[in-house]
Amino acid sequence: MKIFFSAAMLLGLALLSGCASHQSIDELPPMPAAEPSVDDVNLANGMEEPAPVEDASNPDPADDDDLWVRLRAGYGLDLTVENDRIRVQREWYARHPQYFQRVTTRSERYLHYIVEQAEAREMPLELALLPIVESAFDPFAYSHGRAAGPWQFIPSTGDYFGMHRTWWEDQRRDVIKSTNAALDYLQKLSNRFDGDWLLALASYNAGGGTVSRAIRRNEEAGKPTDFWSLKLPRETTAYVPKLLAIAQIVQEPGKYEVPLHPIRNEPYFEQVDTGGQIDLAQAARLADISVEELYLLNPSYNRWATSPDGPHRLLIPVERADTFRTGLAALPADQRMQWARYEIQPGDNLGAIARRYRTTPQALRSINHLQGSTIIAGRTLLIPGPAASSDSYTLSAEARLAAKQGRERSGRTRQNYTVRSGDTLWDIARSHDVGIKELARWNDMAPGDSLSIGQSLAIWTKGNKATTPAKRAHDKMVRKVRYAVRNGDSLYAIADRFNVSVNDIKSWNQTVASNRYIQPGQRLTLYVDIRQSF
Repeated sequence: MKIFFSAAMLLGLALLSGCASHQSIDELPPMPAAEPSVDDVNLANGMEEPAPVEDASNPDPADDDDLWVRLRAGYGLDLTVENDRIRVQREWYARHPQYFQRVTTRSERYLHYIVEQAEAREMPLELALLPIVESAFDPFAYSHGRAAGPWQFIPSTGDYFGMHRTWWEDQRRDVIKSTNAALDYLQKLSNRFDGDWLLALASYNAGGGTVSRAIRRNEEAGKPTDFWSLKLPRETTAYVPKLLAIAQIVQEPGKYEVPLHPIRNEPYFEQVDTGGQIDLAQAARLADISVEELYLLNPSYNRWATSPDGPHRLLIPVERADTFRTGLAALPADQRMQWARYEIQPGDNLGAIARRYRTTPQALRSINHLQGSTIIAGRTLLIPGPAASSDSYTLSAEARLAAKQGRERSGRTRQNYTVRSGDTLWDIARSHDVGIKELARWNDMAPGDSLSIGQSLAIWTKGNKATTPAKRAHDKMVRKVRYAVRNGDSLYAIADRFNVSVNDIKSWNQTVASNRYIQPGQRLTLYVDIRQSF
């Protein structure tokens, strides 16, 4: 085997991306928000955050340099509404001032852009605070509903708004694209409900169809159809009050004794045209910033480099943008990326080569203009690789996964598990006596995500517990059942009948995970404990 390093600049790499959706906006499914957790309170995976400055609990209301003053001036929702649902949420934030301080500190990179865009659309500026509810302003947040990014777009809604997902990047995390898409979506929902922003917000979380059906039920019963009168999913009934509670606290932080991180009323970043793909460590060096800072402003990138498909731009702190442009202009084109030349050996296959170099067969096919997976011994493959050591790319997808899997859990011991044919998250969780949500969270997954053979999972068991023969015998009482959906069935009714959870059913049935409804006659796979009485 011979490997030669080359710095040839390759253009025109095309990888598979999410297909454009032909759904109407009325058919878009719910977008569940990330749940607050210990991982939210601590900035994800050791990310750097802007340095705390002086307390801003009582900011000068006339300070034009304060972004919070500008935001309050653009409020458009009725914050005089007071009820138990708002009060409960407000008291939670008031009891956790460090959480609120941390979240508003995270927002510094993004909030000015969001406020600017919402203002241009003449939208209520309380909406700029929605990422606190959605993701705690963590651009890498990934929720149980497979939602990603600061605005928590699920895959299908991301596809609808043109946010592509490839091996190189997930544009649902792109600050520019996701913000513009979220505001587009909220505006469409507001128009649908005749300018009622509370119904628009409820629809952002639960789906427009869910809210419309709730309105229809109330109309038929002769009841009011405002948000507060509707029967909606439990998460949604808390979702809107959370935003209103946050807006009230931002309006009067001193009253609630909750500090705000001061944010200057000026752009944090500039968009810089890179003219093509570039290694992120190289870009950070040219801008004289840390790689972590570059990832936090450009969180869509999964790997060590920008996507070859574009958009060919990076967000750079304002004060470093000119430095970056100057350095980029002086950088020879063949030093933007590093490539290896691999001489194909007899017996090689594309999958094995891809695994060896931590890439994908699709990427290798695209880079090397291969029509299929056939490769010929003696020929050469070009393989992309990072210019710096793997430790330099601390917020790449691989590094974030390793950090999440390796984070110590009090009273638990880590076991590593390699996925085998036929495995499901539910099977693995049950055999190790852990929760499926826990198992998914430890491995930066959602419970409905599919597994790949050979995938490595971290399992944090209590004490030194391992899967024992007795436990395996116990698990043999679980049987696979094929269930035909009947008229009147719902996921909740089926889950209750067989003593399983709705998330379990979704994890066992990918068509259910990707669609909102089940139909009579549809076949579901269930794993049922036969010792239960039904």
